[in-house]
Amino acid sequence: MCGIVGYVGPRDATPIVLGGLKRLEYRGYDSAGIAVLQDGGFEIRRDAGKLSKLLSTVNDDPIKGHLGIGHTRWATHGEPNTRNAHPHIGATGDVVVVHNGIVENYKELKEELLAEGAEFNSDTDSEIIVHLIERYLSSENDLLQAVRKALSHLKGHHGVVIGSKHEPDKIVAARIGNAGGVVLGFGEGEMFIASDLPAILEHTREVVYLESHQLAVVTKDSAAVYDLDGNKLEIRTETVPWDPIAAEKGEYRHFMQKEIHEQIRSITDTINGRVDFANGRISLPKLNLTKEFANKIEKIIITACGTAAYAAMVGKIIIEKIARIPVEVDVASEFRYRDPIITENTVVLSISQSGETADTLAAMAEGKRLGATLWTIVNVMGSQAMRISDGHILMQTGPEIGVASTKAYTAPLVDQYMLAILLADLRDEIDEKTRKQYVNELRSLPNLVSQVLSRETEYERIARKLVDVNNSIYLGRGVNMPTAYEGALKLKEISYIHAEAYPGGEMKHGPIALFDQDMQVIVIAPKDPWYDKMVSQVEQTKARNAPVLVIATDGDEQIPELADEVMWIPDVFWMLSPVIAVIPLQILAYHIASIRGLDVDQPRNLAKSVTVE
Repeated sequence: MCGIVGYVGPRDATPIVLGGLKRLEYRGYDSAGIAVLQDGGFEIRRDAGKLSKLLSTVNDDPIKGHLGIGHTRWATHGEPNTRNAHPHIGATGDVVVVHNGIVENYKELKEELLAEGAEFNSDTDSEIIVHLIERYLSSENDLLQAVRKALSHLKGHHGVVIGSKHEPDKIVAARIGNAGGVVLGFGEGEMFIASDLPAILEHTREVVYLESHQLAVVTKDSAAVYDLDGNKLEIRTETVPWDPIAAEKGEYRHFMQKEIHEQIRSITDTINGRVDFANGRISLPKLNLTKEFANKIEKIIITACGTAAYAAMVGKIIIEKIARIPVEVDVASEFRYRDPIITENTVVLSISQSGETADTLAAMAEGKRLGATLWTIVNVMGSQAMRISDGHILMQTGPEIGVASTKAYTAPLVDQYMLAILLADLRDEIDEKTRKQYVNELRSLPNLVSQVLSRETEYERIARKLVDVNNSIYLGRGVNMPTAYEGALKLKEISYIHAEAYPGGEMKHGPIALFDQDMQVIVIAPKDPWYDKMVSQVEQTKARNAPVLVIATDGDEQIPELADEVMWIPDVFWMLSPVIAVIPLQILAYHIASIRGLDVDQPRNLAKSVTVE
């Protein structure tokens, strides 16, 4: 899953599609391809690796035509090679498809199609779609109806763009769920399709965003939108502002809201290519980690600032639990001033969205001076943190523009979980059954994120009730203690509401003195090993007449009897629960600040990357 671009009109489609893919390069991908309709049918050019390789391929073997679709792929099913690159073409050569998302029931569908005689030319789940469309085209003889019927078989979240040589003036696009956007761009006698706005802004500012469970039929002169039942819908174009930064917000009011919703993709991308579900293995090749070195590690020090430091606190618990290596967490701005004890068998692991945070770079330099091995979890490729490290894990979240970090908090949680499993495996601290169980828990994580995001309307309702709060305290325990800290930080960063966070067990050691009807208490209490303790915190809070909002697991029967409000989340493996539990708190803070009319993306006094001490 990654970037999609389509074009139909009087101009040559090839440079337009390739130019759009170029503008989506920041998303990260491992292969790319383009299909252009010519007189004899579709001509396809695909290549593994960077877009520059595809450009060279097209330059050496040109293709021209007035209808084209292109794709940059990040491998989910099948290796990142030319064979598995999109677009995919069917057995008849009549239909081409590009696809973002995961066909969750692809094994069952593939067996069904193989029994019907279909021959597969790739290892991807996406090729399922083109064979399904061909199945129904043979009887329907109508591309839209064939696409509708094909999509009805798919489980999961999808963005799909399709072309057929039998309807050479037409592209069909569809969006189901949250596998990325689908944007239609309106030109003069030409139309554009993209998975994200920057791909087409050079050509048009008049756009329509497909909602989930909608299809579009696009010709050079028109666009029509339908629901999955075939009912035609009214559409209204929007004019994108000329500000290119604002334009990239797409359908969202603020970057922060967009980036909260991008966590489905960012979590998927940070997993993809690193997890072998069949064998229950983790691969982090850029870390340069060998079995020999893994067994020499005596201590890991995780150093970071702000949101990244709270992610580090989760990492400490997970790495110690799974890999049995002692872990310290150091706020980077304090690390180099405390004379840390470091040996050649110490790893200093930094976490930084930008890779340019001054305090974090200084902590890394101190670690290197004292002889530590430097690792970094970083979002910006080629950043200083990446360059000076001995190994790195790239977050793969794409650009994060909102100052209040969201997807660059949850991605490192997953990165550290994967690192813990890898270290445990290399150090023989985990048996095969447990390792496979832990790895398999990652499979459902993007879907769980999607479920949480689908509840935004309910979370917004609660935000409206809390919009006039002046003081708040967040409580959490164990692996979700850092969730309390991060939730409080989000609220204070963008809404300017006073918010503090404490470990749940510390409530009675001072903070409870503040509890009364004017102190909003927010408790993180999913079904994890600390659940019973957190129920007790809720009871003690209510005994002091303080209003309490609880993050709780679906089906919990105790919490609704105690809490004033509940933000429900799906059941999730406890070590990954911080990924899910923090998202309602992100949404809560976002809507409170938005309702207050504040500058959500650029809150006062804050910068995205703190490059001075």
